Amino acid sequence: MTERRINVGNELPQVFGQLRDIRDLVEKAAVEAGLDMRLIELVKIRASQINGCAYCLDLHTRDARRLGEDDRRLHLVAAWWETDLYSPQERAALALTETISKLSQSQDVPDDLYAEATSVFTKEQYTAVVWSISVINTFNRLAVTSRKPLPARVAWTQEGTP
Repeated sequence: MTERRINVGNELPQVFGQLRDIRDLVEKAAVEAGLDMRLIELVKIRASQINGCAYCLDLHTRDARRLGEDDRRLHLVAAWWETDLYSPQERAALALTETISKLSQSQDVPDDLYAEATSVFTKEQYTAVVWSISVINTFNRLAVTSRKPLPARVAWTQEGTP
């Protein structure tokens, strides 16, 4: 069992609420730009895998299933580049997610990745994807730092919903 820590999100509820408001604005911008919310959930899942955030993985795989995402694609998102299960937009978004989530290693978004992403996304879509990556990384850092416990779950059905 992991040691309980201060839930920093609960300690500054106004700030955490504003972060949720930013998330909502980014998701609205993504929809308005014509992005499929399943793509945004894949971004959240991949960033959460990279950052080791169990709470966000639990939440966003459930959300993705509710949006109709396929279990096979959810299971393979950690190795997305080895399959042909993801669209060019999803591949670009996942590559951006990995690069931006690992900025301490990559130091930059390489020109070839930027060119690939901007060839499959409009300016508005690219902007929404980058903001989505940035916001989920913030949520990951807060949850991991706080060791936010998983919520209790009832038995899951085949579709992934209680």
